[in-house]
Amino acid sequence: MTELLRHRDGAVERWTLHNPANRNALDDAVVEQLLAACSNAAADTSLRFIVLTGSDGAFCAGGDLGNMASAVGQPHGGDETDPLIAMNRRFGDLLHALCALPQVLIAAVDGPAMAGGFGLVCCADFVVATPRSLFATPEVTLGIAPAQIAPFVWRRLGDASARQLLIEARRFTATEAVVIGLVNELATDTDLLPTTDALIAHLRRAAPQAVAATKRLLDKLASHAVRDLRDDAAQAFAASLRSDEAREGLAAFAAKRPPRWNAE
Repeated sequence: MTELLRHRDGAVERWTLHNPANRNALDDAVVEQLLAACSNAAADTSLRFIVLTGSDGAFCAGGDLGNMASAVGQPHGGDETDPLIAMNRRFGDLLHALCALPQVLIAAVDGPAMAGGFGLVCCADFVVATPRSLFATPEVTLGIAPAQIAPFVWRRLGDASARQLLIEARRFTATEAVVIGLVNELATDTDLLPTTDALIAHLRRAAPQAVAATKRLLDKLASHAVRDLRDDAAQAFAASLRSDEAREGLAAFAAKRPPRWNAE
């Protein structure tokens, strides 16, 4: 299980996703921990900066599909609402909560930031990355829609880049991420923390309440441009995960072979 490690140093709090064995993948428990941390931060006027990072050379490998394995390729039966919808919508709640933080949110990325982890990066105000960082949204190659993260990728990078990243699903480097505007600062392999601290020192010139007000205005602008798609996204995710495509895509990934649609 991934846990959230929190460390406070004055006006700065560091949130570290920690599950090295699973490359800090997102599960239900850590989503709830992050939501609770966001709620606490929103009410903390002494907190000015939040650094979101991952442990042991990985940022976040995306969602942990382990607890959803039994649903892959299986239609939902019964009269109750598909539990995948509520679960996936909760991740959407987290993305909205991260964007709504009054503090400056910095994503400090070392290693892979994939799928849902890529979505977390797109919620940050600033992104610092090392040359070891890799970014990708591979969901469509597995037969799954990158549903909850799509609006945030679109908001961060614009329509053309979002379409290319979400549909082409190729991996790209930190240097390429600087070019498209995803990464703001490129650190070396060993100075991610000093580079992040230097950025915070520079950003301290900005008054905290002015920053919070500016972020609220920008968020309202973004909300007018991007409709709240949490419900639509959750339904799309659940439907795609239960599809034959997801069953084939995940089986092909596990077997290290191309999925059958590659030959079509």
